[in-house]
Amino acid sequence: MSTRFQFTIHATDGKARLGSIAMQRGEIRTPAFMPVGTAATVKAMKPQDVRASGADILLGNTYHLMLRPTAERVHRLGGLHKFMGWDRPILTDSGGYQVMSLSELTKRSEEGVAFASHLDGSRHLMSPERSMEIQRLLGSDIVMAFDELVPTTATRDVQAKAMERSMRWAKRSRAGFDSGEAHAARAALFGIQQGALDQDLRKSSADALKDIGFDGYAVGGLAVGEGQEAMFGVLDYAPGQLDAAKPRYLMGVGKPDDIVGAVERGIDMFDCVLPTRSGRTGQAFTRSGPINIRNAQFAEDQGPLDPACACPVCATSSRAYLHHLVRAGEILGAMLMTEHNLYFYQALMADLRGAIGDGRLTAFADDFRARYVRQKLA
Repeated sequence: MSTRFQFTIHATDGKARLGSIAMQRGEIRTPAFMPVGTAATVKAMKPQDVRASGADILLGNTYHLMLRPTAERVHRLGGLHKFMGWDRPILTDSGGYQVMSLSELTKRSEEGVAFASHLDGSRHLMSPERSMEIQRLLGSDIVMAFDELVPTTATRDVQAKAMERSMRWAKRSRAGFDSGEAHAARAALFGIQQGALDQDLRKSSADALKDIGFDGYAVGGLAVGEGQEAMFGVLDYAPGQLDAAKPRYLMGVGKPDDIVGAVERGIDMFDCVLPTRSGRTGQAFTRSGPINIRNAQFAEDQGPLDPACACPVCATSSRAYLHHLVRAGEILGAMLMTEHNLYFYQALMADLRGAIGDGRLTAFADDFRARYVRQKLA
């Protein structure tokens, strides 16, 4: 029988780990970046092109898929992998973040979160049990526990109560996941550490999660406006509070220099909408920093987006052509810019894996930061 879930650490460099996750649908090389396929698609990309960029795993969004086309319909049609034409692993988030950020009318209780759909106003209840059911119907390979997110600016009392409720929900998520025996026999369940910017709350959360027992652990509640310095401050200790033998996932991160710094601090998995969203708005990531291809300076620039990039876009399309496509609103512009950005992110992950394996991560990270000029993305 093929492996359900096995994380192997092949090398370390400081706190950073080079590893791999073996699952029935394939191997995930870590550190890994997961492109976001919110509504059963990585926007502007075909599945085979996402795979060609180097992605081993995608992220699907529980909240959006439960509303449209519904998890029940996806299940009737053979599951998310068949539905979207992706035969590799898929991680699904729990839906908690979107429930609490996209829905104007929510009511939180111990049972879960009652909310109104942002699409049609219909009422729903998301609970740990319902989140597990939806992710099971979708056929997720890595399932995320349902948790409660509060702003890092909330009072410590509010943060503590949300963390404690998240741990109770984590226990219910574990039970709900295990109740789907056929799915649980081939899928994995990750718990989510909460506690905002408070080290003691993070420690309590980590201890509770380890007592429950999960296949992997996410550092949640970050990348929500606290800034890189504060995020790195948490990452200086939070990964070390989790089980070192399990993969660590930093949810919703992020910018390339965020990823480099997080890998240095022991994070193994990432996801973010930035490479696809930026591509659709004319932003391209390069080794010298992001550029806005709409700018007039690129109108007659015959060079590639990034001279050091080996992606198909940089091999065939000039900055001038991409400038024209994006300024003209052509769909191809969004497609090509997105494809380049996904290649850039996967190349960065490959470079990080190589640097860890060779024991030169510090030199690589310092050189990356010296060349990468962080700019505000529109």
